[in-house]
Amino acid sequence: MRRRDFLTVAAMGAAVGATGLPVGAEAATAKPNTSTNHLDDHAYFTALLKKITSPVLELMASERLHTDFPLEVSPNADGRDKRVAYLECFGRTIAGAAPWLALEGSGPDQADRLKLREQAIQAYEHSVNPKSADYLNWDLGQGQMLVDSAYYTQAMLRAPVLWQAQSKKTQKRIVEVIKSLRDVAPPYTNWLLFAAMNEAFLMQVGEKYDPIRLDLAIRKFQEWYMGDGWFADGEHFAFDYYNSYVIHPMMLDILEVMVNKEAYFWHGDIKDVHATQLKRSQRFAEHLERLISPTGTYPPIGRSLTYRTTAFQPLAQLALKHQLPETLPPGQVRAALRAVHEAIFNNPSNFTSDGFLQIGFAGADPNLGDWYSNNGSMYITTASFLPLGLPPTDAFWASPAKAWTQKLAFAGEPFRKDYSVTY
Repeated sequence: MRRRDFLTVAAMGAAVGATGLPVGAEAATAKPNTSTNHLDDHAYFTALLKKITSPVLELMASERLHTDFPLEVSPNADGRDKRVAYLECFGRTIAGAAPWLALEGSGPDQADRLKLREQAIQAYEHSVNPKSADYLNWDLGQGQMLVDSAYYTQAMLRAPVLWQAQSKKTQKRIVEVIKSLRDVAPPYTNWLLFAAMNEAFLMQVGEKYDPIRLDLAIRKFQEWYMGDGWFADGEHFAFDYYNSYVIHPMMLDILEVMVNKEAYFWHGDIKDVHATQLKRSQRFAEHLERLISPTGTYPPIGRSLTYRTTAFQPLAQLALKHQLPETLPPGQVRAALRAVHEAIFNNPSNFTSDGFLQIGFAGADPNLGDWYSNNGSMYITTASFLPLGLPPTDAFWASPAKAWTQKLAFAGEPFRKDYSVTY
């Protein structure tokens, strides 16, 4: 929030307090008092994303990730091969940062973008070069490699320059390692989308793809749609953020590629399938926005809480694509996301003294890690920064900040009522 907007909101809060609203309602109108950042919203998000991504991309570009990344494994870990952490770290970092790195044009962040983009391009080359110290161990035989290969390829869909800038040899190696992961049989959960994401990437770059892996993922999630924008993650519904972490974002990206390539789908026109999914994602985004408290906190529910702000990836993705529903003006979403990021990242213990993310939620807490968690897993939080792929002049950044739903509701201001949908 810009300084002038903060002063306006603070003045409004004082006026509301004078009307006799309960103290809690008055406090709800205020910006979190832990914030000391006076930069505008675009600069705030840019600085935070740079802080998260720079240490990783610098190491990977100089072939030092395996030697210098301070690997941390959850105390609840299941004993899997720790080397999966390096693909997790790089793949998840680049999946969210890719649109920003690909952005063209000048601006105060141009030098940082160009430097990090070049590091990312070098990192992709090292990731598939068997002679590199940062070859990403594609042949580990671990199912987790399929998971994070999907973030690795999703980044190249979101930022084609990361693929186009590679040599023919590196492109051939990337295709080979992605196809090799077809040996992993995904369980009937969100993992189907990891396999499908890789096939969508192969389709996008003109390689031979497996239509069955695409078809199966879409068919199963159509079956697992629960209604009102929510999917079950497999046969049973779980109240967690996997609709945000994987399901909605990957469904939209996969279907967009299939539409652009006019791919066959077994049941109806693929354009209609995409259109329905978009409406469902927009409805889910409405729910997410309403989960954000007046001070930017949100419910710590379900597994993988340590993925932090990735819970709001669908809002970020729809903003990037200019597909937010009419009920969510860009300035309202931006203000809400700013509050969320401050609520999580104002705690300095999120990072080590060397600037690497630690296992935790709103601060370091290794005990919150799941059996599959390591500190490389944490870098999926970059997925909430997708709107940085839009220039500062875009309406998402340039439109006036607006109070989000809970901020209005608990200040006693009018706000839109909510009703379920049937699509």
